[in-house]
Amino acid sequence: MTRTLADVAREASTCTRCKLAGMGRTQVVFGVGHPDADLMFIGEAPGFHEDKQGEPFVGPAGQLLNVLLGGIGLAREDVYIANVLRCRPPGNRDPEPDEIEACTPWLVETISLIQPRLIVTLGNFATKYVLQTTQGITRTRGQVYDWHGRAVIPTFHPAAILHGGGEKSRQFQDMREDFVLVQRTLSGAAQPVVPPVPAAGRVAPAPGQTPRADPPVVIPESVAEEQLGLF
Repeated sequence: MTRTLADVAREASTCTRCKLAGMGRTQVVFGVGHPDADLMFIGEAPGFHEDKQGEPFVGPAGQLLNVLLGGIGLAREDVYIANVLRCRPPGNRDPEPDEIEACTPWLVETISLIQPRLIVTLGNFATKYVLQTTQGITRTRGQVYDWHGRAVIPTFHPAAILHGGGEKSRQFQDMREDFVLVQRTLSGAAQPVVPPVPAAGRVAPAPGQTPRADPPVVIPESVAEEQLGLF
């Protein structure tokens, strides 16, 4: 019998698969939103507010995300929001490889149950993780990628917008354009026509450019080969 999203969330709530379980987390932040959403957002990891409230993107970054959703006629209840990690890393540091490996099955099963038509990756980390690329968000945003039979649109993390000047910044205008692309893609007006970003280690630079040295975010092979078929 197929598990429901509620079943998976309930099991994840007591997860001890990685060291973050014993490093001061308040609770597991599984995800929130419509269980049959066409649109799913994936961020990096819970922050301070998310760890306290048990819901992703509830602090200032979440409020900005709500504004952007409202700009295309959507509300949080219409979409599903999750992170690569379900627990807050100490001091909001970057996720570590063993933590990514432990949490990947939760995200994979979440996607396989929701079956979103479009995934929006928020920020560098989530984009590199999903598309398995070394290219940064400024080079990948504004495009629609085909990924396991569904569309992916990378955009900035709302927290980066807040740290870089807020709604008056150029990045915020770029992010608003990305959300218009989200709206067009959901309506069928924009199709995934851009080839998937090459896997880590095989990124071809654009003419006249040199490859970026940004480190890749790698899904461990032991997880990827077994789990990605669920998508």
